[in-house]
Amino acid sequence: MSLIHIYKRQSMLCEAAGRVLLWHRTEDRAAEALARLGLTGRAEPRAYTPDALAAELAPGDVVVSMLPAAEHAGLLALCVRERAHFACSSYVSDAVLEQVPAAERAGVVVLTEAGLDPGIDHLFAHGLVARARRAIGDDTAASYGFTSYCGGVPAVANDFRYRFSWAPAGALNALRSPARYVEDGAETTAGRPWEATRRHVVDGETFEVYPNRDSVPFVEQYGLPSAWKARTFVRGTLRLDGWLRAWDDVFARLRSDDDAKIATLAQELAAKYPTTDADRDRVVLAVSLDVRGEAGQTWSGGYLLDLVGDEEESAMARCVSRPLALGVRHVLDGSLPPGLSRAAETAARSEEWLGELAREGVHFTLRVDQ
Repeated sequence: MSLIHIYKRQSMLCEAAGRVLLWHRTEDRAAEALARLGLTGRAEPRAYTPDALAAELAPGDVVVSMLPAAEHAGLLALCVRERAHFACSSYVSDAVLEQVPAAERAGVVVLTEAGLDPGIDHLFAHGLVARARRAIGDDTAASYGFTSYCGGVPAVANDFRYRFSWAPAGALNALRSPARYVEDGAETTAGRPWEATRRHVVDGETFEVYPNRDSVPFVEQYGLPSAWKARTFVRGTLRLDGWLRAWDDVFARLRSDDDAKIATLAQELAAKYPTTDADRDRVVLAVSLDVRGEAGQTWSGGYLLDLVGDEEESAMARCVSRPLALGVRHVLDGSLPPGLSRAAETAARSEEWLGELAREGVHFTLRVDQ
């Protein structure tokens, strides 16, 4: 029987695995989390320490990490040593990549980027690229515009035009990281990503979007043909219209404050804009691809996911947890190969995952224009 070590995940994994352990800071807190999830008796609570986890691991087990990304490499090293599989929703780091060859030799699956963004956005991108390649042809000279924008926002707009769905410190520090992308056919870097904010219309609604992190490596990851040249290639963040103005004071602090003051600002924002049980969040993910062949061929399409949370589950929790739970099930059934998988990395597997996610309540629409 496979054993899943899991910090916080849904009941579908309890049905897929023979045994589940939920690890928390203390065993009591793990038991409380299981009770909140309605999983008492279906999973076992544990107090997490690396040594305690190592003592429980066996070959074929699956470790699902919801720890900070900086701790993934240490967990993966433990998994490789014990020949246990590893899964998370975070971006793959250089420290994790360094261990992939050893993991592959050990028969260990390393599942990463299997959440919302990154995760579902990858599935959408693979699907669009595959359709465009069939329509235009890999060897046809063409140019393309690709955009992938994702955001967690309030279901009902507030004055701040934002709802913290993750730690405020993380949200602020992400804005301090330069973003690299392709615009007007050339690689561009925005030292302060919010200064590259522009309006973006999705299904008739105007949002504000800006580039996030490094988009350029995803050109190769998504399998765009070398005969096609990028006019635009941006993976970025989506916010409600009016966000840029509402955050003026925050941006002033980001320009001038040091790390300690930014940490204080994060605490101030958390206190000023608390999330209550009555709040409802909304997740919007819009991925589009437009290809123009030099001989006049054209193809365009897009995926749109637009979900609002409810009393049982926030939209963000649904969109992050279900792809990861789905990926873990594929680890358990043996359909993911040893080595690195960033969600589903082929068009065929992406279509399979999207079908499964739709059946599990993650609904989206596909538009294709030719």
